Amino acid sequence: MQTILIINSKGGSGKTTLATTIASYFAGTNKKTAIMDYDPQGSSLHWLKIRSKGANTIHAADAAAQKGTLMRSLQMYVPGDTEKLIIDAPAGVDGVLLQEMVKKTDYIIIPVAPSAIDIHATACFIKDLLLKGGIRKQKTKVAVVANRVRKTMPIYEPLERFLQVLSLPFLTKISDSDQYILAAEQGTGIFEMDEKDVAKERKEFEPILNWLNPDADQQTTRPENVVNFDRARNGV
Repeated sequence: MQTILIINSKGGSGKTTLATTIASYFAGTNKKTAIMDYDPQGSSLHWLKIRSKGANTIHAADAAAQKGTLMRSLQMYVPGDTEKLIIDAPAGVDGVLLQEMVKKTDYIIIPVAPSAIDIHATACFIKDLLLKGGIRKQKTKVAVVANRVRKTMPIYEPLERFLQVLSLPFLTKISDSDQYILAAEQGTGIFEMDEKDVAKERKEFEPILNWLNPDADQQTTRPENVVNFDRARNGV
């Protein structure tokens, strides 16, 4: 099972958008996919609840409802045959829970919003991951994604330089697009929407999928077995 952790200590970075988009893509490629939502707000779980019954299946795991601070065995929350597990982490996670999450994770994606405050907080969080999270020891792959970008902004240059020093990749810049809002409202993902409406968004997302599947022959424009959301919703 490949485990992908979407995390940032600061709220408002768009973790759920990344988690649901990645999950819907993998589900569309016939991978047995699950989302584990640690956020008390349960945004990923709400997205799953409003998905069309005809859409590709994604298992829901409500980790926020569990008591205690330690991350328990993943098998308690997801089916044993799960191939892709995406974890939507809560804001402000640290300490033992952070270490336990990293221990179970193959890939970590850190989304960062386009503000000086968010970028500074993200840099500090990455330091904590390296010092306290045990990333180097676990050989977990880590990358950063600029999220909710309204335009090309030089504000990311200090963060990119910081990541270069640490040899961590800055994958892509995801635009602040209405298509993501529409997807969230409908319980779908950009790879389940009409390609002509989301061509730009798919292109922006492509580096993330390539990073997660370095040896795969990517078909990021439209997974072969993806369900057309509008047709599924209308029962066509």
